[in-house]
Amino acid sequence: MKVKLLGALLGASLFFGACDDTTNTLGMGMLPGSDAVVAHTTTFDVTTQSVEADAVYAKTSIGYVGKFTDPDFGDYTASFLTELNCTEDFKFSEILPDVYEEYWDGDTLKGRGTLVDDKVAGIRLLVYYNDWFGDSLNACRMSVYELNDQWVKERHDENMQYRYTNIDTEKYKGRLLGRKAYTAYDASVPDSVRNATDANGNRTYYPVISFELDTQIGEDILELNRAYERGENNYFDDADHFIDNVFKGVYVKNDFGDGTILYVDRVDLEFRFRFHYVDSLGLALKKKVNDENGDIGDDSIYYGRQTLFASTKEVIQANQFASSERLTAKVNEKEWTYIKSPAGIFTEAALPCDEIYQQLSGDTLNAVKLTFTNYEDRNNQTFSMGAPEEVLLIRKQNVKEFFEENQINDNLTSFVTTHNSNEVNQYHFPNIARLVTTCINEKNAARAEAEKEAGASWNEEEWNAQWNKENPDWNKVLLIPVQITTQQTSSSTTVTTAVQHDLQPGFAKLQGGDPEQGGQKLTLEVTYTSFPKD
Repeated sequence: MKVKLLGALLGASLFFGACDDTTNTLGMGMLPGSDAVVAHTTTFDVTTQSVEADAVYAKTSIGYVGKFTDPDFGDYTASFLTELNCTEDFKFSEILPDVYEEYWDGDTLKGRGTLVDDKVAGIRLLVYYNDWFGDSLNACRMSVYELNDQWVKERHDENMQYRYTNIDTEKYKGRLLGRKAYTAYDASVPDSVRNATDANGNRTYYPVISFELDTQIGEDILELNRAYERGENNYFDDADHFIDNVFKGVYVKNDFGDGTILYVDRVDLEFRFRFHYVDSLGLALKKKVNDENGDIGDDSIYYGRQTLFASTKEVIQANQFASSERLTAKVNEKEWTYIKSPAGIFTEAALPCDEIYQQLSGDTLNAVKLTFTNYEDRNNQTFSMGAPEEVLLIRKQNVKEFFEENQINDNLTSFVTTHNSNEVNQYHFPNIARLVTTCINEKNAARAEAEKEAGASWNEEEWNAQWNKENPDWNKVLLIPVQITTQQTSSSTTVTTAVQHDLQPGFAKLQGGDPEQGGQKLTLEVTYTSFPKD
């Protein structure tokens, strides 16, 4: 009978899910007196603890690089690797003019083509970023390496382990392509350039760290592509063939400086070629510069640059975050809990599902409220981390598939909310009744099946102990910092399109922890309705 009654909990929570947070009676006074259903509110204790994230699934087009040391959490370093995309059936001949040559058209000398020669005049790697965390004037140094053959072997991993932030990026480090000192804010750029805009008022300046590469790298790529055009290889059929055979990608790391994390938007491989200025007949123009003997100078030549391969969403980009041992020390604090990004700390809460079932199995759940309150951050550091803006509350056992399958919150076993920093410093979830009922019904279904199999030998106490041992996370949820992507529909409705781990620095210290070691239990507020007793 209890299992049947509890099955109504889910439907009821659907009906009452939109009720106002402060409403207890839920409008039951509108029913006839003889059919009155009484609404009640009661509370249950919730125990929380910090758990170390270790590694998180991070499918993102942003690369993070740098090092930052916090006085409380210690240091963490960020590095990333990225492949460069190659468009299908790429040919240099389709983007470059022919090599310049002169010919006679009757009595008229003409020219065709503008390319000085079939060679690469230079090649550089451009690391673009549009934002950063920390000290913008902190002196740093970036090193860029080409990925090695080990990456080619493992990039086809079906389990996509490279998507997790504990990826060993050093394992894929090949030859050094370049090193560059930088500050996030490049003071050498004049304001006229930094503040320049296009015709639409959009800024044209894009912060970038540029690496001049060995020209031979570009020459090798050009030569392989010419062979491709002759049908001698398939290396430029698509991005996979290009990465496996031509240019595997780059590994970007910080090897000097502490206090700045760059958010890299794009990495480009830019080629430089030499071209002739030509006149109306296609003939190379001459420089109007005289030497000491009055002779006219050489042909007028200019350099043109073009990005031919770049990091995009179609190819793999992987981030690594490595934290110091001080992070573990913060996890072990029992007087409170933490959430910390990126790939730092989550807060785990054990929902009192057994107690709710035992006390309210004959009633109907309407609303279940859970609130995490964070302590005010009194850190006076110039570049201190703020509280994560958005968080996800999700069953612990569902976390892996949620992020790997790019799911969004379903308000059944996963919920999102925004930090209320202006009033009460809280992450408030007004109704997680569906999550609670899902947990309870899951256990009840297992209980019913086990009892049927056991028959007369059924022992409720033994089964319950065994269930909890085999399913330690059945009633556990995690509070996780996330970044939420939304978009407007044609009907002007805002819908969530993506929920991903927050990879930017942030933390919140939350009330909770172990009550036996100075912590305190959180309160789960449950609103339920009771039917009249005969």
